[in-house]
Amino acid sequence: FGFKLHLIVSDKGEIINFDITPGNTHDGNINLIANLTKNLFGKLIGDKGYISNKLFNFLFSNNIQLITKIKKNMKNKLMNIYDKFLLRKRAIIETINDQLKNICYIEHTRHRSFDNMIANVVSGLMAYTFQEKKPAIAAHFDKYKPDLVINIGDELDQHAISMHDSNPNLPSAGDELRMSRVYIKELEKIFPKMT
Repeated sequence: FGFKLHLIVSDKGEIINFDITPGNTHDGNINLIANLTKNLFGKLIGDKGYISNKLFNFLFSNNIQLITKIKKNMKNKLMNIYDKFLLRKRAIIETINDQLKNICYIEHTRHRSFDNMIANVVSGLMAYTFQEKKPAIAAHFDKYKPDLVINIGDELDQHAISMHDSNPNLPSAGDELRMSRVYIKELEKIFPKMT
C-alpha cells in the first residue's frame, strides 16, 4: 500500500499542478487528468502510459493536445518538428522527480500518519519551487540567437485531407486548424519576426 505523486510541469521546470493518489491509480485515469489539467490548454507531453483514445479525445475537447511516443504495435503517424523536439525533452519530468526524491527528500517509507506524509510531500514541493535553477527545456534559439527564422509550413498533420486512408479517431480538418492556431501563437511568441 502506498501513494503516488502526479505532476504537471512547465517547460521551465515549474510545477503547475500536482495530485496525490493511492499507489494503484493508473497515470492515464481520466478523473485524475481532468483534475490536473483544469484551466490548462496547449500541449501536454506524456509517456506511452498515457496512450488512450478516450484520454486523447477528452484532452482535445478541452483544448489540450496530448503528445506521446507510439507503441511498437501502433501505426506510425506524422508529427511536426516542434512536437518531436518537445517529445525528446520529456525526460525533464524524470529529472524533476529525481530532484524531488534526492534533494527535497519527498520519498519516505516510514510515515506514521497520512498527515505526516502529506506534510512531507508538500514541504518537498515547496522547497523545489524555491530552487534557483530548475531543469528546463533549453530551446536552440536562445543558444544560437538567429537573425532570421523562416517558417516553411507543415504545422498540420493534414491526415484528414490526405490521399491516404484517414483514421476517424484522429482530429478532423477543422480540429487540426483549431490546434494549429494555438501552435502558431506559440511560435509567434518564440519567433516574433518569423517570415
